[in-house]
Amino acid sequence: MRSTRATVRAGVSLAATLPMLAGALALGIPAAHAADNPSRDTLAGTKPAWATAGADRGAASDGAPVSARVYLAGRDAAGLADYARAVSDPHSASYGKYLTARQAQARFGATEAQVAAVKAWLASAGLSVTSVTRHYVAVTGDVAAAERAFGTQLHNYAKGSGTYRAPATSATVPAALKGTVLTVTGLDTAPHRASHDDRLPPPETVFRNAGPFSSYYGSNTASTLPEAYGTKIPYAVKGYTGKQLRAAYGAGTRTGKGVRVAITDAYASPTIAYDAATYAKKHGDAAWGSGQLRQVLPKKYTHTKECSAAGWYGEETLDVEAVHAVAPAANVTYVGSASCADEDLLDSLGKVVDNHLADIVSNSWGEVESAETPDIAAAYDQVFQLGAVEGIGFYFSSGDNGDEVANSGTKQVDSPANSAWVTAVGGTSLAVGKDDTYQWETGWGTEKAMLSADGKSWKDFPGAFTSGAGGGTSRTVAQPDYQKGVVPEALATANGSAGNRVVPDIAAIADPNTGFLVGQTQTVPDGKTNGKSQAYSEYRIGGTSLAAPTIAAIQALAQEARGGTPIGFANPAIYAKAGSKVYHDVTDNPTGSGLAVARVDFVNGYDATDGLATSVRSLGKDSSLAAVKGYDDVTGVGTPANGYVESYRRR
Repeated sequence: MRSTRATVRAGVSLAATLPMLAGALALGIPAAHAADNPSRDTLAGTKPAWATAGADRGAASDGAPVSARVYLAGRDAAGLADYARAVSDPHSASYGKYLTARQAQARFGATEAQVAAVKAWLASAGLSVTSVTRHYVAVTGDVAAAERAFGTQLHNYAKGSGTYRAPATSATVPAALKGTVLTVTGLDTAPHRASHDDRLPPPETVFRNAGPFSSYYGSNTASTLPEAYGTKIPYAVKGYTGKQLRAAYGAGTRTGKGVRVAITDAYASPTIAYDAATYAKKHGDAAWGSGQLRQVLPKKYTHTKECSAAGWYGEETLDVEAVHAVAPAANVTYVGSASCADEDLLDSLGKVVDNHLADIVSNSWGEVESAETPDIAAAYDQVFQLGAVEGIGFYFSSGDNGDEVANSGTKQVDSPANSAWVTAVGGTSLAVGKDDTYQWETGWGTEKAMLSADGKSWKDFPGAFTSGAGGGTSRTVAQPDYQKGVVPEALATANGSAGNRVVPDIAAIADPNTGFLVGQTQTVPDGKTNGKSQAYSEYRIGGTSLAAPTIAAIQALAQEARGGTPIGFANPAIYAKAGSKVYHDVTDNPTGSGLAVARVDFVNGYDATDGLATSVRSLGKDSSLAAVKGYDDVTGVGTPANGYVESYRRR
């Protein structure tokens, strides 16, 4: 899965201290002792937890290449966090008093003198500055120069099946730069790559659902298949459409008119305009207007093989079509990242904030929390805080592997959904009945059992866990104030008596077995010459990659309801409504009798050539996580109900 925070000390005029800084650098402080020298300031969290003495494989070669980013803390890092909290809190006098991107930069961004001082320090150590943005100074060089600059030695460490370079002690900066440098990334070379949260087929290989289907939940009973939980079960839906989702989540007459939604993913689908337009026409969604969908893309792409670039095309397609289906009048900007690496995803988020491209940002990607190092977390949090002061809210999918034990061997949450500055979106199984009526939801968690050879029973029913909404208690992020009094103490203190952040905050449809119908151009066999061709086709899909854009679209409707005024960082407002009727309080077994659907799939994923596979998918079985009354670590405070959208109206 998925892929940071600073404090400011007493201000110092860096322009006046440059001569002193140069003198300190000339002292040639030995790297091994730099952290103990009072002329250096430690960058906490820059030595990864896995860089232990037992894993140490010796010093890195002095001439080995290094590429790093020095993130800038700006004028007032503590003030940035304080202001972000104040403008996001409905009980604060500063609530909603957002800054423009220009004002945010002027008040909290790095000064020219700070940037110049950082560049001079890095150059004096022998590193070459390759680029400078509002957020960081990027450099290249070798290990020897990096060790001089950051006052630490770089060693090779065993991690899993690989060996990676990392600092032997926390990186440091000259004392004259205290409060100017937020963190440094790139000194550790372990992979930091996000993946999207669902099981999407890459365009090169066609994927189709076999059927039979239900057109709405329960419309087609699998009468010839064995019972499950004492009753005949329905076939899985073909895939819900926007009309059904809008009805389930109380959209009413709202369309998201005038609201800007951004979507970040890696790479970009070459057929997105055609696919989105075709899908809208086929399913009765409003036609896309001129300029309503646009893309902001990098000049070039990297890591295409390591990131399985083509697999991200379907992610973009799902996100774009889901947002438009639920909020058909919202303007959508897709911001594609150059790769799935953290540094490139951070650049995409930075573009949204620096140019205020949208008020609502949907992000369907991430990695396990144990893969996130504090330096990366600090860089992410700074962007999220800058977004908050501008009235921008970030929505992240919580993950598709439940408690992550089956996936990683460790019970943990995902990041950046673990950040206290984003809205983490969990997932449900959704039943929409005849006439688009909301029936019930469970927490998304699936157990799968196959049909026996004689067709008379389900083998090892209910079967093994396959997937479920991510959630649980963070090990690294402290409990934010907005969760206190709502999140049960047992969850908050699961990893420490002081309390930690619990994921998710809110939820929406995610289960692929009750999923959303998506239309995408894919590569298909031509059936005649064993050749292949490109063709538009549709399939049902899910994952919290569906939940995140669905909630982003619902928030667009809510922003329209409050007259277009941005909601901004929504968590304080979301938790202020906890326990009210504006949420569906989702539990795992709402009918009291157990729930399941039948699925028939093509063995090869696209046609019946290699046969069919029939299975039963039990619902509400999310690893060790459970959806219960009140707040829970599968669905958060619940899912939007009738009244949620209008609850944001200003009265």
